Amino acid sequence: ADFDAKKKRKVAEIYQALNRDPIDVAALRRMAISEGGLLTDEIRCKVWPKLLNVNTDDLPPLPGKELREDSKDYQQVLLDVRRSLRRFPPGMPDDQREVLQEELIDIILHVLKRNPQLHYYQGYHDIVVTFLLVVGDRLATALVEKLSTHHLRDFMDPTMDNTKHILNYLMPIIDRVNPEVHNFMQSAEVGTIFALSWLITWFGHVLSDFRHVVRLYDFFLACHPLMPIYFAAVIVLHREQEVLDCECDMASVHHLLSQIPQDLPYESLISKAGDLFVQFPPSELTKEAAQAAQAERTAASTFKDFELASVQQRPDTVLRQRFRERLRGEERTKSILTKPRTNRFVKLAVMGLTVALGAAALAVVKSALEWAPKFELQIFP
Repeated sequence: ADFDAKKKRKVAEIYQALNRDPIDVAALRRMAISEGGLLTDEIRCKVWPKLLNVNTDDLPPLPGKELREDSKDYQQVLLDVRRSLRRFPPGMPDDQREVLQEELIDIILHVLKRNPQLHYYQGYHDIVVTFLLVVGDRLATALVEKLSTHHLRDFMDPTMDNTKHILNYLMPIIDRVNPEVHNFMQSAEVGTIFALSWLITWFGHVLSDFRHVVRLYDFFLACHPLMPIYFAAVIVLHREQEVLDCECDMASVHHLLSQIPQDLPYESLISKAGDLFVQFPPSELTKEAAQAAQAERTAASTFKDFELASVQQRPDTVLRQRFRERLRGEERTKSILTKPRTNRFVKLAVMGLTVALGAAALAVVKSALEWAPKFELQIFP
């Protein structure tokens, strides 16, 4: 009964945020991150476009079949989609699944044709199929296109350099939390390749329960593009004892870590990932994430632009308050940012991350939002 009451209350809060004019995107982010995420696919159809700043009144037309004739990626996409049987609900009739697979091919080719700077990678279809199953082909096309030019941008370069760079954040995060596990993995020389498929498919390829996949997508869509690597780190940290009990050699540790458990405590791991992002933001880890040169337009670097665009959807009162505070709050903001372990409530509020906070903390977050404009706090690299 208590669970049902909480769920009803959360649904009401989500629709309240959706019905505001302008829509309260900050509140929707908090709903997507907090326990249970967005709850239903019906709600996701309404909220995911808002999290990605996609106008559902101006969707692109459905792609035509002519895309297949002149696409250099068609054969590879076809092979990957044909192998994706397990990504569809068990028991789905073959003819229904085949229709969805055709739509999946068309969505991918459409996004690639419209964005020639993007390069297809194996695993991309695992992300696209999640959107297709939740929101349908036309809306999925628009959402995936926005996602591909922002959150997934690093994975869609001609080389793997930026993807490797993101993987390089994994070990510094683990080291900050548990040096023993970090040192053990370093001694085993296991590297980070075991987490590659987790990262580039947003765990869609490795989790068998679709409910867990969409719960993570709620979380990732509401957060910074590097959040999946923080989630990867908390999975490794959650398995601390298994790792330390393993033979300290590359093959053994890689085999253990690449076999992801299906019974993970998702809500507590999401909470932990959010907390780690606040304690150790990417900007603090860049020196350790050894990669000298980054492409000019990567997901991490364009996220500020993306955020500023979505700010336009926020309630006018918040925007006005931010503007007033911007002048007189500059010094106060700087002093807060220079303190070690920056106040987590402020940062959580700024990022819409109300992870694992009680009622009293939520009040702090709410007040922090009123004076801490995101574009002044340099918390992103």
